[in-house]
Amino acid sequence: MKYSAFLQTVLFVVFCLLYGVSNAQQQTILVFGDSLSAAYRMPRTSGWVHLLQQELQRTYPQYKVVNASISGETASGGSRRIAYALRQHSPSIVIVELGANDGLRGAPIADIEANLSSIIRQSEKSNRKVLLVGIQIPPNYGKQYTSQFKAIYPRLAQRHRIELVPFMLDNIQPEQFQADNLHPTASAQKQIMQTILARLKLLL
Repeated sequence: MKYSAFLQTVLFVVFCLLYGVSNAQQQTILVFGDSLSAAYRMPRTSGWVHLLQQELQRTYPQYKVVNASISGETASGGSRRIAYALRQHSPSIVIVELGANDGLRGAPIADIEANLSSIIRQSEKSNRKVLLVGIQIPPNYGKQYTSQFKAIYPRLAQRHRIELVPFMLDNIQPEQFQADNLHPTASAQKQIMQTILARLKLLL
């Protein structure tokens, strides 16, 4: 009986140690974006962020995903909010997907770039890795403005030496957009997840 009790105690201690090590090793990926990452007008479980979490549970279980995206968020708003999000979630990787709403409002290119740069700089502290997600705006904003907007993302990626998803909506078909022609439907979310995961894997 004493041997059995001793063995049970040893097994319990080993289990606690293994459980503690598993939890200690788990790292957080923070998704910091706008409605394109906040599952706009669809169940949260249909969005690409949730699909990413499911994929990582299968392939990289040491990571968990936290979605701090807010519909309507701008790069300027994100630059003010990022410090709190970093303290709250202590991520090891930050996926930055912002700027579209600034562009749709015709914000100055220099301001958008400066605010995104601020988010990246704050995120890089404490050896955090950053994945920048590029977006484009509709051509009706004028060729000059849309081309300047598009150039923001590769320029920032080069300056900060971080990984870049050139265009998160790459390979999304016209019929996979909602009525506003801006937000993808649920049918497009898996493709978005795969596009982002292809670059995210370089940081895992």
